[in-house]
Amino acid sequence: MAHIPNAAGRPSWRASVLTLFPEMFPGPLGFSLVGQALQAELWSLALHQIRDFGIGRHRAVDDTPAGGGAGMVMRADVLAAAIDEARSQNPDLPLLYMSPRGAPFTQDKARALSQGPGVMLLAGRFEGIDERVIEARGITEVSIGDYVLSGGELAAMTLLDACVRLIPGVLGAEESLAHESFEGGLLEYPQYTKPREWEGRSTPDVLMSGDHKKIAEWRRGQSERITRERRPDLLRSKSDG
Repeated sequence: MAHIPNAAGRPSWRASVLTLFPEMFPGPLGFSLVGQALQAELWSLALHQIRDFGIGRHRAVDDTPAGGGAGMVMRADVLAAAIDEARSQNPDLPLLYMSPRGAPFTQDKARALSQGPGVMLLAGRFEGIDERVIEARGITEVSIGDYVLSGGELAAMTLLDACVRLIPGVLGAEESLAHESFEGGLLEYPQYTKPREWEGRSTPDVLMSGDHKKIAEWRRGQSERITRERRPDLLRSKSDG
């Protein structure tokens, strides 16, 4: 198991990842503001190599699917041993399995997780994992979208990035978080900067007016328009709620 970094043992939001490829981490999580927050110990990252708990001389972690079929399935006994070891160090972290059949990961879920002690993520490979370990260890399945990746590592990084950036002190400007896409159930309004004129296109006059009320009204209207055009499902969900 590798720890990145939190060597001083100071309290932080904790991420724990079970994977066959710990060398993939921190990857993009080591850059920009999230990476700076990792170095500043605003959060910590523990990596657990699943193969350390593999069976036999070759440390096998998978086997053929019961009932036949293509591919291989990660073994329940191997995963349970890895999970139990990881949980012995962080027993309070919720355990999530990155899976395309899981419940959709949303901004609300990212916010809820960011306000807790952290998260433990299982990054699967092959055709998936034995159903029995999901049941026996109370694992929650989470999906970042309706598509299939080669493994759960990139999905785990996506979830961690979404959570870590919400930890107080990571982004610095708390106000900026309130105006992002999905905050308030709407997509974000268009953004502009210098130059005022570019290739025959102008920054909207209202944004240069200095009238903060009109600017807020324009941005709200633009958010509603974009959401209505691109994600009407968000508006339906909001009205249902």
